[in-house]
Amino acid sequence: MTRKFPLFATAAALALAAVAPAMASPSASVPAGGKLAFDVIRKGKDIGDYTVSFSGSGNDVTATIATNISVKVPVIGVSAYRFKQASTETWRGGKLAGLTSKTDDNGTAHDITLGASPLVPASLWNADIVHASKVLNTIDGSTDAIKVSNMGPESIATGAGTVKATHYALRGGLNRDLWYDGAKLVHVRLTADDGSQVDYVLK
Repeated sequence: MTRKFPLFATAAALALAAVAPAMASPSASVPAGGKLAFDVIRKGKDIGDYTVSFSGSGNDVTATIATNISVKVPVIGVSAYRFKQASTETWRGGKLAGLTSKTDDNGTAHDITLGASPLVPASLWNADIVHASKVLNTIDGSTDAIKVSNMGPESIATGAGTVKATHYALRGGLNRDLWYDGAKLVHVRLTADDGSQVDYVLK
C-alpha cells in the first residue's frame, strides 16, 4: 500500500473493549477461511478489490496480497486512474522473512524484493501495525513513521453483517483508519488526493 492514496494528482467494559490487540504472531490476524476480501468503494461505486490469501500455519505464514483499483471518467468510461499491486510476504517464526512486490501506479512501475525486516509492512492485514511507530512501505521499500491512536469500539458494516470492531487512526507517513475485530481486519478508510473518501468493505 502507498503512504497515501494517489487518486487524481487517504466505563470498564468499554475500556477493555478499546484496548489494542496484544502483539502476537501474525497468524492471529489470519481468518479461519484463509482469505480476506474487500470491495473498494468510492462515492458509492465499486472501483476495485483488495484481497489477502494465506497459506502455511502457526508462526510460518505466507500472505499473497492483490490490489486492483480503476477509476473511470463518467460518461466516456475510459480509465482515468489505475493502481495495481501484487505482493507476497513471507513470515517465519512470527517475523517478516521477506517481501516481494510489483506495482503499477497509474503507469509508474515499482518492483522490489526485500529480505528480513523488523518492520510491519503497510499491507494493513497484520494487527501488529497498531503497535508500530514505523512501517515498511510495500511500493518502494522505504520506511514511514506513523502515530497510532485508539479511537475505541465501533459498529462496522461488512458483507456478513455488522460487527463490533476497534477503530485505530494511523497518521504520519501512512494515513489510514483501520477497524479490527480482535486481530482481524474488517474495514479500511482513507482520503484520496482529490478529497474523496475511499472505503475497503469486507465482503
